[in-house]
Amino acid sequence: MKETIILHHQINASQEEVYNAWLNSETHTLMTGGEAVCSNMEGEEFSAWDGYITGTNIMLKPFSEIIQNWRTSEFSDEDEDSLLKIRFNKIDRGTEITLHHSNIPESQLQYINGWKEHYFEPMTKYFNNKKAN
Repeated sequence: MKETIILHHQINASQEEVYNAWLNSETHTLMTGGEAVCSNMEGEEFSAWDGYITGTNIMLKPFSEIIQNWRTSEFSDEDEDSLLKIRFNKIDRGTEITLHHSNIPESQLQYINGWKEHYFEPMTKYFNNKKAN
């Protein structure tokens, strides 16, 4: 049985800033703390967290949604890629990120904490520090 994770997080930055940061190698690396090689083109591959995460951009809707095939080095060779949908919605104080991560191999729900600790928390600090400067 495959697993699904749905998470919401608010960031003190515009949809454009968060979307562009996610798809830019330098900014993605700065905001998460792990080396990333990204692309803002559909069909292009990406990697994050020093190669721990890899995948392909399936569909990009500027400033509103990113859809990617996604896997980590913890997936077995037999595991299909998971599907990651990231939506960026404008709210009063910035952007709400809705992360819908599906087709995750059974018993790999550690990604719930991974998304919080390695993405949402450092992203919040990154954008808050950016606003303060």
